[in-house]
Amino acid sequence: MSKSKVCSVEKAGGLDNKFRRFLQNPKKILKPYIREGMTVLDLGCGPGFFTLEISKMTGVSGKVIAADLQEGMLQKVKDKITGTPLEQIISLHKCEENKIGLSETVDFILAFYFVHEVPDQDLLFKEIYTILKSGGEMLIVEPPFHVSKAGFNEMLTKIENAGLEIISEPKSFLNKEVLLKKIESPKL
Repeated sequence: MSKSKVCSVEKAGGLDNKFRRFLQNPKKILKPYIREGMTVLDLGCGPGFFTLEISKMTGVSGKVIAADLQEGMLQKVKDKITGTPLEQIISLHKCEENKIGLSETVDFILAFYFVHEVPDQDLLFKEIYTILKSGGEMLIVEPPFHVSKAGFNEMLTKIENAGLEIISEPKSFLNKEVLLKKIESPKL
């Protein structure tokens, strides 16, 4: 995850505001996918725009892993949850330059405006395959102003090459989206 394409901590305010919440309401976007008790990875969590709502959806019996490459973004999430009950649900994880680096498996992964920042998407999707539980899902949402139709289709090919199945391509205002599922091939 090359830092050259990554949204800087200094621009984090633009990622977490009322106008964005109006256009991209986390609860509305994630309601079909997240249930109480799930373990969810918010990959490229930034300042926690989706993280906090995810933790409310998973409840105290669930777990949310807020993962980001930048320590400053994780600090913004930490500042929001310190001293609140969400501190018991949300754990912070710093990714490495070219590796997520999680050792546990998860039920669901959200990658919102993230994949286009990753230089080696083949490697990313192979690692995601190992992180997702069997039957686990991932929602990828990419911005239209950074990802062309050809670039998005290339990403879909990489997803399938990694052994992930494309379930659907949900539609929302201007974004390019895909819902994936990890389906293990039967042992012969």
